[in-house]
Amino acid sequence: MKKHEILDGLARAVVNMDTDSVINLAQKSLEMMIPAEEAIENGLSRGMEIVGDLFAAAEYFVPEVVVCADTMYAGLNILKPAVIRQIKPKGKIVIGVVEGDTHDIGKNIVAMMLEAGGFEVIDLGRNVPLHNFSRCALEVDADIIALSSLMTTTMEGMKQVVDDVSAISSDRRPYVLVGGAPITPAFARRIGADAYAPNANAAVKAARELLGLKDKKE
Repeated sequence: MKKHEILDGLARAVVNMDTDSVINLAQKSLEMMIPAEEAIENGLSRGMEIVGDLFAAAEYFVPEVVVCADTMYAGLNILKPAVIRQIKPKGKIVIGVVEGDTHDIGKNIVAMMLEAGGFEVIDLGRNVPLHNFSRCALEVDADIIALSSLMTTTMEGMKQVVDDVSAISSDRRPYVLVGGAPITPAFARRIGADAYAPNANAAVKAARELLGLKDKKE
C-alpha cells in the first residue's frame, strides 16, 4: 500500500465505523514509517471531520458519531506511543473544553498532539468551570492554558478565562491559546487571547512560538 492509501483508508475506516481496519491501518502506517503525527492529522482526524460534516447534514446522528469517535480512539491508542518521544517536557500546558460544552474529540486530539510535540499536558476534560483554568495553571505552574469550544453559546466563556489570567500578578502568568470550530482569529484578538489555532498541528506550532522554541526536527 502507498502512503496516501493508508491515510485515505484511516479516514474512511473512521467514517465507516470499522475498528478492525483502523487498527490494521494504524499498525501498517507505523510499519511503513509514516509519521504518526501525519497519520493522526491526515487520517484519523480527517475522518472525524467528515463525520462532523455528515452530522451537520443530518446523515449521521449522535449514536453514529459516538461509534466513529470510538473507532478513531482505537487508532489513536496505537499511534500515540509512537509520537511521544520527548523525555524532558518543553513546557506545561493546561487544556480543557470550556464550561457548558461537552464536545471533546477535537480537544483530545490537540492534547495528544501537544504531548507528541514534547509538552507536558494537564487535561481538565470537558465542561470545565471557567475559573478552574487559571486556578489549575497557578497550581501546576503552567506555561499555557489551551481552551476549546465547539458551541457558539460557550465561546464567550473564553473571555472570562483571559480576564482571570490577566489578573494574575505573578511573573509566571500563562499564555492563553484558543481554538474550536466557531473560533476565529478575530475573536481571539477581541478577547485578548495570546494565540489561535485552527487544528492540532497549528496548536503545537503556536505553543512552540509562544514559548520561543525553535522549530527543529527531533
